[in-house]
Amino acid sequence: MSVHDTVKDLLRELGTVKLVCVTKTVEPAMINEAIRAGATIIGENRVQELERKLEELLPSERHLIGHLQTNKVRKAVQLFDVIQSADSLKLLQDIDRKAGSLGKVQKLLLQVNISEESQKFGFAEGELGQVLAEVRSLRHVRVEGLMCMAPFVPAEETRPYFRRMKTLFGNIRDTYGNAGNIDIRELSMGMSGDYRVAIEEGATMVRLGSSIFGDREY
Repeated sequence: MSVHDTVKDLLRELGTVKLVCVTKTVEPAMINEAIRAGATIIGENRVQELERKLEELLPSERHLIGHLQTNKVRKAVQLFDVIQSADSLKLLQDIDRKAGSLGKVQKLLLQVNISEESQKFGFAEGELGQVLAEVRSLRHVRVEGLMCMAPFVPAEETRPYFRRMKTLFGNIRDTYGNAGNIDIRELSMGMSGDYRVAIEEGATMVRLGSSIFGDREY
């Protein structure tokens, strides 16, 4: 099935859940095929990869979904509409400074290490309250939700992690709601192998790569 037809089918399946097309290693011609089919959001793992492709891409909303290194913050703020991988208070403060110098308010999701795996980035569940209290003092970022990655296990085994994320998301939304620079409305979770479980557990946004573009060798 072509990328165009795959995206059309996914959009029908997802309904109101937002589709982020993960375009790591995918060349612009194929990304543009997805955009022409109705995909409105692309997600890149690395700042430099989007920078390389950007001139050839059709208009779309651009999300950074991979870990952001401190030396790439300014460029990330220049290139991306949303940074989904804000994973430390220090990084949030740096994004705020760089966005301020560029006259921009940067949209963010807070990455949560819901599986508590040492090799993964993200806030611990218990840190979020303190972090959001600190975010109130920042003027050039806007936190719009949470993001997580489940462990690499069979799809059904991801359910407890996604369920915990939905509970955390609800608690954070109820506590912080929509005030100032915090507007908790997006829950980004689920990838090609487990997105259906993530949707059942409350995802508002899924990040799909191989489901659209096929398996890739990194």
